[in-house]
Amino acid sequence: MDFPSTLKQLSKAQKPARGVPGYSRFVNRPAGRLLAAAAHRMGASPNHVTAASGLVTFPAIVAVALCPPSHALGRWVALGLLVGFALDSADGQLARLHGSASTAGAWMDHVVDCAKILSVHAAVLISFYRFFDLPRPILLLTPITFQIAAVLLFFGGILTEQLSRRRTDGHVGPMRPASAVRGMALLPVDFGLLCLIFLFLGSQRLFFALYVALFLAHLVLVPAFFAKWFRELS
Repeated sequence: MDFPSTLKQLSKAQKPARGVPGYSRFVNRPAGRLLAAAAHRMGASPNHVTAASGLVTFPAIVAVALCPPSHALGRWVALGLLVGFALDSADGQLARLHGSASTAGAWMDHVVDCAKILSVHAAVLISFYRFFDLPRPILLLTPITFQIAAVLLFFGGILTEQLSRRRTDGHVGPMRPASAVRGMALLPVDFGLLCLIFLFLGSQRLFFALYVALFLAHLVLVPAFFAKWFRELS
């Protein structure tokens, strides 16, 4: 199968777009499709792509914790996180293309995702403590609380999906068409947007303001998601 044919097959094997935030839907999935097609041509497995995602993502996260903030560092960190995020989309697309989705592969993917969410906010906390001139020490609680909110959102979404499938014996009913407006409204909880704000890591005040804005959006949207998921499972 040549590259264009692979892309065509991948476009038919996409997960539903409903409830997917804007960056993930309109940028990350298409980028992941290209990477999945390239991985298929190279003979890589979905687990290889998951491992590649981690190998690109975690050095970028470590750099945030260890290196003084700068514009150059911010660009490299953002690039590493965004490429890792696209590879994270590519592994699932490649599994669906091969018809080789496995429980072990899904476990590996979710473990890497959880480690990524935990470590990126831990790295920001270390960077704030070591390099940022914060007006008050209590502001160091921001990454900790953001980390809790992000993990709850990730775990809640995964658990809701699994319990919904168990409740319906794996059969998913018809879904409403995905709304582009709703996808853009969910941008604040999109991991891709968090990756992008690292472009401003060299401007401490701007980066801190953007990070706090995403944190506050999580404080609003996470309870809203929890209420929605609880109603769906009730």
